[in-house]
Amino acid sequence: MPASTMPGRGIDHLVLAVHRLEEAAARYQSLGFTVTPQGDHPWGTANRLVQLQGSFLEIITVSDPPKIVEPGPRQFSFGMYVRDTLAKRQGLAMLVFESADARADRDAFAAAGLSDFEPFDFERRAVQPDGKAATVGFSLAFVYRPEAPDVAFFTCQQHAPAYFWKADYQRHPNTARGVGEVVLIDRDPTRWRDLMAGLQQPDALESDQEAGCLRVATARGWVTIMTPEAAADWFGPDAFPASRPDGLHCAAFRVIVDDVARTEALLKARNVAATWSRAGLTVAADTLFGVALSFVQGAASDAAPTALLAAPP
Repeated sequence: MPASTMPGRGIDHLVLAVHRLEEAAARYQSLGFTVTPQGDHPWGTANRLVQLQGSFLEIITVSDPPKIVEPGPRQFSFGMYVRDTLAKRQGLAMLVFESADARADRDAFAAAGLSDFEPFDFERRAVQPDGKAATVGFSLAFVYRPEAPDVAFFTCQQHAPAYFWKADYQRHPNTARGVGEVVLIDRDPTRWRDLMAGLQQPDALESDQEAGCLRVATARGWVTIMTPEAAADWFGPDAFPASRPDGLHCAAFRVIVDDVARTEALLKARNVAATWSRAGLTVAADTLFGVALSFVQGAASDAAPTALLAAPP
């Protein structure tokens, strides 16, 4: 069965670890994104979000190091992982998929031999567009593989979505609509087939060894593992930092916009360096805290990554 007919868990959000939260938020605003007010976690991290349609970017930093706790048995420490990532690099640290039941996800991950962490439940305050605060809640089911220490995965179940998703936060001057694709890099993408099959659906995977890719269809966007050579071919030879992990890691993402010509004009007006590549209008990782970003004018939401090609207007 073709991969596109068996989508797995949709992309929920991307965890983008940075040293200085306000500097990073300002950079994303310069790219034409609307950024939410700061949210604080009880375990010592703080975030600001870019809400898209059904998915979001979580820009995150360590704000209160003494609050970070070491994990106990069968526990994954979100704060510790962000801290340890930032000790090595900035960038896309965790890839998150949507969830209707985090506990069922945990059971499925354990049955697939991936991870057996206890689900993690928490609440935090969220500032609404009118300035008032509301409580939002989440349950998370984590997957972490010691052989891939530079990336973690989890599913995210929301318990108060009406207080989280806000139309005012989803309107962006750059016309951004959603995350179309997340790209990971590894020298041998196919060796992660079992991992991705356990995170998604086995029938959602397709390999393209000639192109150096393992592609995964999800209910919202695509996840693609590429060789370093394939990633350079797609995003450009200067898109990625010279110093990056040797093993599996998240390296880039592509945002679908309604009007890429408008996006390009906005970036030029704000003196943001961007170049055209096969992946779209690309902002290099060196200027975006360790992760490359390509804007692309997309077609249908279930289009394959190769259908998200864009040429200069």
